[in-house]
Amino acid sequence: MLLLNATFEPLTALPARRAVVLVVCGKAEIVHGDPTGMTLHSASSDLVVPSVIRLSSYVRVPYRGQAPLTRAGLMHRDRYRCAYCGARAETIDHVVPRSRDGAHSWQNCVASCAKCNHRKADRLLGELGWRLRTTPRAPRGMHWRLLADVPEADPLWRPYLGAPAA
Repeated sequence: MLLLNATFEPLTALPARRAVVLVVCGKAEIVHGDPTGMTLHSASSDLVVPSVIRLSSYVRVPYRGQAPLTRAGLMHRDRYRCAYCGARAETIDHVVPRSRDGAHSWQNCVASCAKCNHRKADRLLGELGWRLRTTPRAPRGMHWRLLADVPEADPLWRPYLGAPAA
């Protein structure tokens, strides 16, 4: 379930249970119901399980200048593909190894398959004759962090995330 601020700015993804509690307590309102048509029934009322809810009052969100480097964020940035061969990524690799003073940063970390990570070990790309498929950089966009935690976003979320329609 997508939680929007009172200004329709996306805040986070919530479990269905938490979304229903916010709606029942009057702290949020339903913007879109669940497309699967699930309905919760109680003795006195019925409630459509929401897909998108909006808070009734505005919540100030502190500004974060740079995105923190996390495994989930890095895998999402690289789309779970190895930066060296394009296979399914399982591990994280430092392009310039930490043993050679490589930084633990968005620009030096890439998703990697176990085979390539093992073959590369603590060597530089030039020593192996390898090249990166893309240049690693910090993720951009207002809502990348929200999407990094959700494997498949509901199509009803797209207008609020600013993501292109599929």
